Amino acid sequence: MKLNGHREARTKWLGLLLILTCSLTAVAQTPAPAPQPKSASEYLEGAVLWTQSSGEVKALCYQAFTLARMMLERDLRQNRRRGLRRAVVVDADETVLDNSRYQATLVKNGQVYSAQSWTEWVNRAEAVAIPGAVEFLRYAASRGVRVFYITNRRLAEKEATAANLKRLGFPGVSDETLLVRTDPNSSSKEPRRRTVSARYRIVLLMGDNLNDFAEVFEDSKTVNGRIEAVERNKSQFGTRFIVLPNPMYGDWENAIYDYNFKLTEEEKAGKRKSQLKTYK
Repeated sequence: MKLNGHREARTKWLGLLLILTCSLTAVAQTPAPAPQPKSASEYLEGAVLWTQSSGEVKALCYQAFTLARMMLERDLRQNRRRGLRRAVVVDADETVLDNSRYQATLVKNGQVYSAQSWTEWVNRAEAVAIPGAVEFLRYAASRGVRVFYITNRRLAEKEATAANLKRLGFPGVSDETLLVRTDPNSSSKEPRRRTVSARYRIVLLMGDNLNDFAEVFEDSKTVNGRIEAVERNKSQFGTRFIVLPNPMYGDWENAIYDYNFKLTEEEKAGKRKSQLKTYK
């Protein structure tokens, strides 16, 4: 009986040793995970930090809305008898609403933009106001100027967007004045601008993206083409077109990638570096 006990114990130990050996072999043969490419969120880190942490970005925003008020007051003085009622058209994101916390969350979590995460953020209705935006637009409304919010947020995001704007004190937010994107095949804002201009005289357009201002910029898809379009329309900037700073995203970046949204992170990095102008 004692001998049989020794044999059973030895068999159990041999079995455990075999299991352990197989496990170690499997671990040794499992390839190490490939290093992940530098993510878009890491690339965005500096832009988000500048947006959230610099006094300069606040100064630029205050400067933009101060200039807007000056241009509006000039029009109120000089064009008192014009027939159509005045309107001011503003974009939403990074023009009157600050979404940098969404971008910062992507950076911290090592994620990239997705339609799902963006809609989840929008539906929280927690964006804060861009410095100077509420004050200027409330002033414009107090002078009888109609404010229109033309945004490429989608129809499913309209209710939350309206709630966010109203909570922050933006004036005149309604189904008529909040014009979201309804065409799934086009992000152009030109048809919505024409709807407004059919009934109002647009004194100012404000945005963080050239496409917020006129169709000519939508037609310019290359880096050089966009710059040339600005040169051709330079007299409009500061008088009718007022740009807000946004280094985090936009068509300026899409132009660098040739609007190819299937590029890998390595390919995007290569495209960015190819646009850098250095000295010899």
